[in-house]
Amino acid sequence: MADYHDDLRLAHSLADTADAATMARFQALDLKVETKPDMTPVSEADRAAEELIRAGLQEARPGDAILGEEYGVEGSGPRRWVVDPIDGTKNYVRGVPVWATLIALMEEGESGFQPVVGVVSAPALGRRWWAAKGLGAFTGAGLAEGRRIGVSRVASLADASFAYSSLGGWEERGRLDAFLDLTRACWRTRAYGDFWPYMMVAEGSVDLCAEPELSLWDMAAVAVVVQEAGGSYTGLDGLPGPHSGNAAASNGLLHEELLSRLGGGGTPAG
Repeated sequence: MADYHDDLRLAHSLADTADAATMARFQALDLKVETKPDMTPVSEADRAAEELIRAGLQEARPGDAILGEEYGVEGSGPRRWVVDPIDGTKNYVRGVPVWATLIALMEEGESGFQPVVGVVSAPALGRRWWAAKGLGAFTGAGLAEGRRIGVSRVASLADASFAYSSLGGWEERGRLDAFLDLTRACWRTRAYGDFWPYMMVAEGSVDLCAEPELSLWDMAAVAVVVQEAGGSYTGLDGLPGPHSGNAAASNGLLHEELLSRLGGGGTPAG
């Protein structure tokens, strides 16, 4: 099995650099915010954080490709770093502390590119999560202070906590009725949004979550954390990994029913 310790250390170092940049501008009164062509916001902090991460990767891993939300693809080859400089930009620009920098390493294999390293750093919450293939999933202040995490053992929707981002996306895709039926079947529902529900699935404090539309940079890092914590991460179509354009994550025990209720079908996958 490949050894990802050095890549994981690098991802933590890159996250430290990004955290310093994003926290320096968080809640700044003069923060510059623009609207991208897809009508989503981007701040100067998004761009600065991605530039810093790219510079660090170009120095430390010059042979690896990079895909980032703000600056696209650079390079090619069997290893690709995938970066979302601020996942939760709408929260960031409004002063809500639920946002994170997502850094993942993906490697090419028989089933295409799959994430093998992921770091999710939420400095305004004082939280960080990370994982590497075969090494498990952890949370803590850093590598030296990590605590291993794992998914829950809840096996019934009636006892399950379900997290999501919003209702609008489900309505736009004609799945609102199925989504609402799922929420009614669960013990508890909360709209935490963005990266956070996936990290709570990995920690075992939430049992399942799903989103109807996502990009690769939203998913690559969180997918490997959920999987290494013992959970399942697929698209709503049941295909494993972060390539379906949407996501379903669970403790594994609830995954088949999650997919069935949201119209995806398929077999649970780790």
